[in-house]
Amino acid sequence: MSGIAGIAAQGRQSTVQLMLDKMAHRGGADRAVFEAEGATLGIVRPRGQALLPLKLGEAVEDYVGDGHFVEARVVHGELNLFRDPLGVSPLYYGRTPQGTVCFASEVKALLGVAHDLAEFPPGHRFAGGYTEPYEGRAESPPPFHGSPDMLAAELRHVLAWAVRKRLRSEVAGAWLSGGLDSSTMAALVRPHVRLLHTFVAGVAGAPDLEYARQVAEHLGSRHHEVLVTLDRMLAALPKVIYHLESFDALLVRSSIANYLVAKVASDFVPEAFSGEGGDELFAGYHYLKALPKEQLAGELIDITNRLHNTALQRVDRCAAAHGLVAHVCFLDPNVVEYAMRIPTRLKLRDGVEKWILRRAMAGTLPEQVLARPKAKFWEGAGVGEMLAEHSDETVSDADFSHERTLPNGWLINTKEELMYYRLFKEHFGALEDLAWMGRTKGAPVSLSL
Repeated sequence: MSGIAGIAAQGRQSTVQLMLDKMAHRGGADRAVFEAEGATLGIVRPRGQALLPLKLGEAVEDYVGDGHFVEARVVHGELNLFRDPLGVSPLYYGRTPQGTVCFASEVKALLGVAHDLAEFPPGHRFAGGYTEPYEGRAESPPPFHGSPDMLAAELRHVLAWAVRKRLRSEVAGAWLSGGLDSSTMAALVRPHVRLLHTFVAGVAGAPDLEYARQVAEHLGSRHHEVLVTLDRMLAALPKVIYHLESFDALLVRSSIANYLVAKVASDFVPEAFSGEGGDELFAGYHYLKALPKEQLAGELIDITNRLHNTALQRVDRCAAAHGLVAHVCFLDPNVVEYAMRIPTRLKLRDGVEKWILRRAMAGTLPEQVLARPKAKFWEGAGVGEMLAEHSDETVSDADFSHERTLPNGWLINTKEELMYYRLFKEHFGALEDLAWMGRTKGAPVSLSL
């Protein structure tokens, strides 16, 4: 993904250059800083994105794919900001000590430049000094009434088109855990490229490794395995947390293998396809089976709209850390709109999660993959409780009790999370304002909870 930054004032090129320096990992193929009337704007672009001419004096944008973007544009001397409805592309903003609005794709670029930092809300625009919604987020439209076979066939068509329109060359990559979602993406990419590289990470003997091998062999991809050990994870942790800009335990845990596999992928391809979003759209999580049927549709909408500062942040940061472009085709606007109209009884059917997606991919993926139950990212990779056990050995009860209350009142939940927070603090300091940071749904965030 690209990185953009700017300040709503002219003559700030040196400051914007420093902001881009902190996000230099996001680019390498193209970089520019320029002044427009009333603003100074900058951009870095990775090698995987088309090097379209910069609209000097007009706009900078991080455009990942159809419907996934952030944009900064100057209109009649005023800075305008836009972010896509689901927040696939990241954006944060704040104000300088003089009260001037500034923005960047990552928080680290704003630290020391601005205060009152906030995540720019998905589906919003900033114009005329105000932030307001310009497009609605995922919602529950009237359901389809077609047969399951018809809906499954159309779903496959919509997904296939979302993949095809993002392909840029005859060589592509896919993050492949061997689960249904990532396998679906890899399978839909394969007919349209000469060479498909697939990448998986896990500890020796992890389920993901075996399932990914089966899919890779079935598709005829050039497969790459990243073997993960505790020492390798601990060595990567400081960089993971620096790029992730979070200490949320579940988010960090799920990012480590993703970060390691993205590093290897960047040696072979400029872009990779991810299966992110499939669980949220098609009821892939185990806890959803316990919900009353009438609550399921609303819950799926809620967790889809929460992706922007948790799972999508993981995908973005792990890819961008290595100058890689990641495509999340399940969250293509057309796919989301179609998925939201599929009745929930076809998503969770007879206790089988993502039933309609399995039906759509029948005959394309191996039967054992189609029948594989959902596993949490770190469980399938074999990471499991390795990091939690390590933190229990290295963080004392006394230290946990003393350090778990943060300056802003948030409460650290576990020793594992405290281990991550310590690394976060080394990078960014003991920040009193963390309003810009997302937390995994269900995680307590303050002493009042």
